[in-house]
Amino acid sequence: MSTKNPITRMQVIVSTQSVPLVNEFSIDDLIIVEREKGATVFKRLDEKAFETWLDDYSVGELWEKNILGGRPRK
Repeated sequence: MSTKNPITRMQVIVSTQSVPLVNEFSIDDLIIVEREKGATVFKRLDEKAFETWLDDYSVGELWEKNILGGRPRK
């Protein structure tokens, strides 16, 4: 019997409204979930598209300002 631990990959899905928690991730780590025309839509974002924004704001701030999406629209 081998004493080596097998490498295990896992995926953790977290739903949050916590800006400090969102700040712990890169934009590439996020999946934004929104409602469009009554359907649930999952979106992956490209961090390169937000490079200019990231010069001045954290990922959590961009989410809070609804730049990334995933927040209720007024």
